[in-house]
Amino acid sequence: MSKQHLLKFVSVERDMPEKRDANVRAHDFHEIYAEYAAEKAREQAGRCSQCGVPYCQSHCPLHNNIPDWLMLTAEGRLREAYDLSQATNTFPEICGRICPQDRLCEGNCVIEQSGHGTVTIGAVEKYITDTAWEEGWVQPLRPARERPESVGIIGAGPGGLAAADVLRRAGVQVTVYDRYDRAGGLMTYGIPGFKLEKDVVMRRNAQLEEGGIRFVLNCNVGEDVSFEEIRDQHDAVLVATGVYKSRELTGPGSGADGIVRAIDFLTASNRKSFGDAVPEFESGELDAKDKRVVVIGGGDTAMDCVRTAVRQGATSVKCLYRRDRQNMPGSQREVANAEEEGVEFVWLSAPKGFVGDPVTGVVVQRMRLGPPDATGRQSPEVIEGSDYTEEADMVIKALGFEPEELPRLWGVEGLEVTRWGTVKAEFTTGRTSLPGVYAVGDIVRGASLVVWAIRDGRDAAQAILEDLAAQPAVAAE
Repeated sequence: MSKQHLLKFVSVERDMPEKRDANVRAHDFHEIYAEYAAEKAREQAGRCSQCGVPYCQSHCPLHNNIPDWLMLTAEGRLREAYDLSQATNTFPEICGRICPQDRLCEGNCVIEQSGHGTVTIGAVEKYITDTAWEEGWVQPLRPARERPESVGIIGAGPGGLAAADVLRRAGVQVTVYDRYDRAGGLMTYGIPGFKLEKDVVMRRNAQLEEGGIRFVLNCNVGEDVSFEEIRDQHDAVLVATGVYKSRELTGPGSGADGIVRAIDFLTASNRKSFGDAVPEFESGELDAKDKRVVVIGGGDTAMDCVRTAVRQGATSVKCLYRRDRQNMPGSQREVANAEEEGVEFVWLSAPKGFVGDPVTGVVVQRMRLGPPDATGRQSPEVIEGSDYTEEADMVIKALGFEPEELPRLWGVEGLEVTRWGTVKAEFTTGRTSLPGVYAVGDIVRGASLVVWAIRDGRDAAQAILEDLAAQPAVAAE
């Protein structure tokens, strides 16, 4: 908050009785902060150079019309800015919070490239949409006409929900099936609340449900309902399950107590924030409080784990990554945030084994970067004789996710997958090898970004609408 706005809040506090109601105090602070946020949004939006080649837009997976809604924000025309923002993005308030803007729009801003610091596009996008919700500009899903066609969506993550939104607005009857008790996928249970507040996700879920989308939760396809039953009930099926199978560690002691999966650790933390009973957290198994925590991995999930561990009260938090800082896949902004919070990064290091059961340490081998691998990144090589032990009471495996074997789990024949286990689907349409079956998001791409899942879901929904329109008319009941 600026000095001017802070002094304003202090003066309000000084002029009011000392024991005034806490709700009144919060309201005063909110008003002053809102004034500051509006000022900063206009200031940042006004910095946009409106360049002839909008690299910010071309590097956004959704191709959001960023320069135009920045200009509208700078002019104080927030409702028009919101209308333009949501025209290409199903969940702008979520992308504004969690997109790795430093690798996408902001990282390619010409002002950033010229050395003057990027326009904070993500913060402005968040401000625009939060204002839209507060002002009642976010319209409910009200199709102009109802259609008889029905689409079943398996997976209530960003890809499935984005597709559901587009289809429902077109009047299609939509049912979403998901294994969890709340919709949102990793937005609900994977991403920590300090990055993405859960009421923001629940608010959007409620809008979708109120718009007529039917949610079937706590539903495991292949167990509670078969894939073929879902196909029989709908005119089209969209697979948007994401990837939840954790990559495993090997080496002596890798099965010891105290070595946990990132998804379990983050889910437990998020469930606690909802007020759920989480026995594994209460027992200390998934609680980092008063523990020496070592996180293994270098992606965004690893960053979520280290920062969550700090907030849970770990005595120390270290992150082991086998490459150097420049070659890590996670957001550099996230790394900087973690360092500011006290996380220690141990670069060029990899686990060789584990000590104790329950775990008391990680046997670490030092690495160096050798020749580039098939992706062009330098391959890590072991430095012989450099092993040492890193003390740890909890080790979190954040090595990434792989797809589950859907054809086997669901007992479905003819659904083609790649050699990596992802579902084969057409680019932009999501059509698979099975007629009337589509797939989007991480189950097609492999572990990727929320914004790409949203893009895939929107594109596939358009393809489904086109394919439904090409079919013989179905008589309404």
